[in-house]
Amino acid sequence: MERNITLDFLRGVAILGILLLNITAFGLPKAAYLNPAWYGEITHRDAWTWAVLDLFAQVKFLTLFALLFGAGLQILLARGKRWIQSRLTLLALLGFLHCLLFWEGDILLAYALVGLVCWRMVRDATHIKNMFNTGVVLYLIGIGILLLLGIISGTGNPRSWVPDMANLQYEYFWRTQGGVEGISNRVDMLSNNLLALGAQYGWQLAGMMLIGAALMRSGWLKGQFSLAHYRRTGALLVVIGMLINLPGIVAQWRLGWDYRWCAFLLQAPRELSAPFQSIGYAALAYGFWPQLCRYRLVGAVASVGRMALSNYLLQTLICTTLFWHFALLMKFNRLQLLAFVPAIWLVNILFSVIWLRYYRQGPVEWLWRQLTMRASGISLTSTSR
Repeated sequence: MERNITLDFLRGVAILGILLLNITAFGLPKAAYLNPAWYGEITHRDAWTWAVLDLFAQVKFLTLFALLFGAGLQILLARGKRWIQSRLTLLALLGFLHCLLFWEGDILLAYALVGLVCWRMVRDATHIKNMFNTGVVLYLIGIGILLLLGIISGTGNPRSWVPDMANLQYEYFWRTQGGVEGISNRVDMLSNNLLALGAQYGWQLAGMMLIGAALMRSGWLKGQFSLAHYRRTGALLVVIGMLINLPGIVAQWRLGWDYRWCAFLLQAPRELSAPFQSIGYAALAYGFWPQLCRYRLVGAVASVGRMALSNYLLQTLICTTLFWHFALLMKFNRLQLLAFVPAIWLVNILFSVIWLRYYRQGPVEWLWRQLTMRASGISLTSTSR
């Protein structure tokens, strides 16, 4: 099957873009991911860094990745039930090990578990419009549950939102020392993440996967519409998304990042804006692809997308080594942490470009494919790297 280079590029953009937010999770306490005032106050530099990232990146690249994951489910339908179930089960196992042994911020487990539910919905959908609309409804249910959780949550800032010195010292200890203590804490956070997935986030994730599958089946994610359509649609959706998100950013700032509002209620505008912006980003890539494809950097980013799983895990390996094993945790502010991102992007790009000169797939992708073949009992002719 001929690869869709634009899809590879978008997948690469998503993987690289996710690091803009994940770098905070690696370099600062877990409370800092959503709360820029995690230390009880905030500098203007931290506030503006958070605001810009929230407007352009927070949730958007994760949403784009979920959209592309759903598109992938549509593509994989031709492989059959046993292949898809084996592939997603192995991804869930990999995500579980990644979360347990390396980093609790893993997304692979969540995507695999929701994918195991969604692929049947994609397979059984007879009308593209109905599948798209179902995805929209599921996504809105997730946002509704988020608002409900905000309404019933208590007031005040808990220690998980603004940790005290003892909690910060303990987190520094178990992250940098690892071992049984680190695994124990990651198990606790994994339990919380799975609870959130089942209660709230899973609805949104399933919704985006169905939307992605519908856009793939319609030909929209295959680039079958006019360049003018993609350009107009992309510009409009990005502007709509920013207009939805911006009031929430201003409100969080004015409320001083209060827990009840900023951990729940004011996340809703951000979550609502994300599908508009992520689909808008994709549309702009298709609309300007004749110009973009001339640049070598775009081809290099597409190589990152072809090895998305390997590069995602490589980011974890680099960041946990830098910040936890070299004891750089909590040594930099938000803006300073962003200085690490281009260097890690460069490693991702060079690794991908050089590897794909010799092999057809990334190392983890190759292993995933081989294990899927054995688990499903299916033999394919093209199995080499």
